[in-house]
Amino acid sequence: MSYDEQADQMRSGKGFVAALDQSGGSTPKALAQYGIEADRYSTDAEMFDLVHAMRTRIVTSPAFTGDKVIGAILFEMTMDREFEGQSAPSYLWEKKRVVPFLKCDKGLEDEANGAQLMKDMGALDGLLARAKGLGVFGTKMRSVIQAANAQGIAANVAQQFAVGRQILGHGLMPILEPEVNITIADKAEAEDILLDEILKNLEAIDQEVMLKLSLPTKANLYAPLINHDKVMRVVALSGGYSRDEANRLLAENTGMIASFSRGLAEGLSDAQSDEAFNEMLASSIDSIYAASIT
Repeated sequence: MSYDEQADQMRSGKGFVAALDQSGGSTPKALAQYGIEADRYSTDAEMFDLVHAMRTRIVTSPAFTGDKVIGAILFEMTMDREFEGQSAPSYLWEKKRVVPFLKCDKGLEDEANGAQLMKDMGALDGLLARAKGLGVFGTKMRSVIQAANAQGIAANVAQQFAVGRQILGHGLMPILEPEVNITIADKAEAEDILLDEILKNLEAIDQEVMLKLSLPTKANLYAPLINHDKVMRVVALSGGYSRDEANRLLAENTGMIASFSRGLAEGLSDAQSDEAFNEMLASSIDSIYAASIT
């Protein structure tokens, strides 16, 4: 499995990154969107089996290929499972030409100074070594900005880069995700501070990273990051916007590509026939692809 080939695809490939990484807290919501209510399962194991079946249906669909979906972010339990009898990461790359990533964070701390940092990740080195052994290319980790608080944003970004260095040390590509909550009143101000903090931290690092950011209030705000020689790619999260709205905003940001979760799965249903499911997924992928190549 060629790291350089995958790096080239992530750096310059046309398309977007699918976020298939719903974890324990967000899985019930993802299943409900897919038409599977909580009365269909009674244990976490049953819940994760159902969400794996949903993800399998997505990635094995004829519409899901590296021609438009250049990467996919997996939940740890998905990384350890199989698609059609093959290890999930190797299936993605070898069968679909989709670069595999792993969500590696363990959730959020309580808010402090308008920011929610990442919880301690415990035995992260072991997880990273296992991911590398399974053919994973990179990782993704999320923290959240809840206010335009310079101290909180600085701490948030510093933590992302510190853990990012640890990930780079394992030969993996980190996607740093300091998400700005799209509902806050001072979102634009928070984004200005965030941009400055990211640029400051990029000066102190000697390897490439990727960034996953909320769609900015000011179009093309993140152009200095998209064009930065230490940034492999800037991807956007949908953050609660509908797919149509997220696509509209994304198309306004030249060079930024999608990494949608809810936006990708919108309109898909457990009750659909395979034909209807594949048609809906193809339509979703086409619309997100179109917005990503602007």
